[in-house]
Amino acid sequence: MTTLAEAPLPTDRCVRVWFGEHVIAEYTAEPETAMRYQAAMTRRFASLRVTIEPAVADADLS
Repeated sequence: MTTLAEAPLPTDRCVRVWFGEHVIAEYTAEPETAMRYQAAMTRRFASLRVTIEPAVADADLS
């Protein structure tokens, strides 16, 4: 996966496209842009699960 140059803002959202239990695409952006991306990925990958949730900085995962 790619590393973000900047930590996400508290309002940012993370969109993930899942193939089973594996994330095959991940995108973090402001809420409006993330919602458009989620809609596009849902249309493009109709048979896969696409989630959107609050973005979390890597430092918060420890």
